[in-house]
Amino acid sequence: MSTTRSFGAQLRLRRMSRNGDDRLLVVPMDHSVTDGPLPTPGGPGGLVPTLAASGVDAVVLHKGALRYVDPAAFTNMSLIVHLSASTAHAPDPDAKYLVASVETALRLGADAVSVHVNLGSAEERQQVADMAAVAEEADRWNLPLMAMIYPRGPQITDPRDVRLISHAATLAADLGADVVKTVYPGTVEDMAEVVESCAAPIVAAGGPRVDDEAQVLAHVDDVLRAGAAGVALGRNIFQAPNPGQRARRVAALVHPALEFTDDGLVPELAY
Repeated sequence: MSTTRSFGAQLRLRRMSRNGDDRLLVVPMDHSVTDGPLPTPGGPGGLVPTLAASGVDAVVLHKGALRYVDPAAFTNMSLIVHLSASTAHAPDPDAKYLVASVETALRLGADAVSVHVNLGSAEERQQVADMAAVAEEADRWNLPLMAMIYPRGPQITDPRDVRLISHAATLAADLGADVVKTVYPGTVEDMAEVVESCAAPIVAAGGPRVDDEAQVLAHVDDVLRAGAAGVALGRNIFQAPNPGQRARRVAALVHPALEFTDDGLVPELAY
């Protein structure tokens, strides 16, 4: 992780990558605003403690969801508060807008914030401006920013075009993102090109739900072999038949040094 940030920002970045290997397993759980309730027993309140005990480095949640989550779950896991929103029912679902601030995230105890930008959408101008403004505010408060940025919209004919993905990732880093979540272009070689093009660490999105666990794990392995910092898997963890087990299997790839006890819990981490 970058050492050019302030002490406070570096501290929070290290909390996100607390295993000392600069790798990240992030579970985004912001889908409920876009698509409706998470199809998992107990919602975030039931799932977050399971993820915390399964090697997950950070979860992404909207501010209101935190009312239903036990703060103790974040003893060994980081909280990223998502600041962007839209719904699948909007005239333009790609038009993301801000629904929370960096100050709100700090009041909630966040270790980082995230914003969503769709490069090539009809509302790209506003989304890029919003990300730049959040980056400025986050820098002022020493809070890391994860940019979720994808080639997506009427101007995009191939959302897996490595040149477009590299452009999106570079744009995010140039405007102040500390971590960039973006699309896996489809091959290890193309992912390596994206990683090489971007100054900030890259985490690859998991994409639509896949029923075959072996396919999910192969995707994670390919992303890591390309040199990315890690993965951000939402549906492919929280919609798995056993989310905790799936998270542990992914964590074992992202953090090979992690050891699990017989009951699946991560032993207390040493600093």
